[in-house]
Amino acid sequence: MARKINTELKTGSIHEVIIEKMAHEGQGISKISGKTVFVENAIIGEKCLIEIVKSKKDYAIGKVKKIIESSPYRTNPICDSASQCGGCSLLHMSYEGQLMFKTEKVKDSLKRIGHIDTLVYDTLGMERPWHYRNKTQHPVGMHGNYIVIGFYEKGTHNIVETKDCLLQHPIVNEVLSTVKTWMVQYDIPAYDETAHRGLVRHVVTRVGYRTGEVMVIVVANGRELPFASSLIDKLANNIPPLKSVVLNVNTKKTNVILGSENIPLYGRPYIYDYIGDIKYRISPLSFFQINPVQVKVLYNKAVEYAQLTGSETVIDLYCGIGTITLFLAKKAKKVYGIEVVPEAISDAIYNAEINGIDNVEFIQGTAETIMPEMAAREIRPDVIVVDPPRRGCDQKTLDAMVKTSPERIVYVSCNPATLARDLRYLEDRGYKTEKVQPVDMFPQSHHVECVVLMSRVEK
Repeated sequence: MARKINTELKTGSIHEVIIEKMAHEGQGISKISGKTVFVENAIIGEKCLIEIVKSKKDYAIGKVKKIIESSPYRTNPICDSASQCGGCSLLHMSYEGQLMFKTEKVKDSLKRIGHIDTLVYDTLGMERPWHYRNKTQHPVGMHGNYIVIGFYEKGTHNIVETKDCLLQHPIVNEVLSTVKTWMVQYDIPAYDETAHRGLVRHVVTRVGYRTGEVMVIVVANGRELPFASSLIDKLANNIPPLKSVVLNVNTKKTNVILGSENIPLYGRPYIYDYIGDIKYRISPLSFFQINPVQVKVLYNKAVEYAQLTGSETVIDLYCGIGTITLFLAKKAKKVYGIEVVPEAISDAIYNAEINGIDNVEFIQGTAETIMPEMAAREIRPDVIVVDPPRRGCDQKTLDAMVKTSPERIVYVSCNPATLARDLRYLEDRGYKTEKVQPVDMFPQSHHVECVVLMSRVEK
């Protein structure tokens, strides 16, 4: 007997749908009686039988019960935790399909949000899109009487224990196993975010892919770590490339992972790694791109778009520890890096010194404060490179960029939505978006990075 298909959009109802397009976080999108339905793990073009799991006034959420006609890009997830873990949202898609999805995501954001029609190249992918993360942040908690260390389940703060994540460096598995063994042996309490009790909140690992150096950061709800010497001994014995163990203090009731205070417990309070032939010192709070293979692709593209001949003055906004700044310095006459975080500026100055790069100047502060001061010093950039956080640039920063009137702006973004918004703002103030190159920094997830070239329109 054939299954009866419901037409009323209620929780628990079953529907046959065709996936018409993809949402920016990777869900399939269909329409039922004029209402948008987001379907987890569905791919554009597929015909599916779905169950409605949530129905709101303006939209509904469904889950796949059966795939009637599958996409040629569908594949079986190779991770046992794929159905629970929130870390990977595209494991059900082939890598070719993921790259196509990301290109279309960028195009859609530019047109729909920024009303920008420009050249968008195909997304540059990886030859081996696995084990690429050089930094991982693992929440620590309890399941009953058992300590769990893993990743959050999508949309929740339930921790899914993962013993062999396919995205992180393989040595991280040994780090997590060692920390868990130590916590069990000495009855170290895991943090309970609801009650704001317990000690160990997160385990953060940073790995230098070129150097092999390892940093372990224990994020704690307190300034003391009982039996720390035992943990250090275990880590040093199990992880020979260990160079740093740091206690990060976070006693606030917050979802922010890292606190502002770091207490060195072992070794030095930093590790080293390379991008291309440039060496970087990386501290616990430093921003450093997580994909060491693709970051070289990304930065080379940024330098290409800057069109440097050796005579230019360049300003690098949100410069962090000087990652892009030092790449630019090899091609420019002078580069100024601006960053609000004092620790990052210290690392940036040091990184310039150890690489023998002397045509850079790093300035601590916000763009809207520093750039007018630079203008007063008659420093006028030919090129501005900007690599903001996911929220994009604030209006004051964009206004400061426009006032300095550079010939070119190279915008590096990890969020197509805020990118489109900021490009629109700049286009309305005398700049034209010439071309966009998406780069896949985050395989198996819905995230995508972009490098954009903008040119000043001559009046």
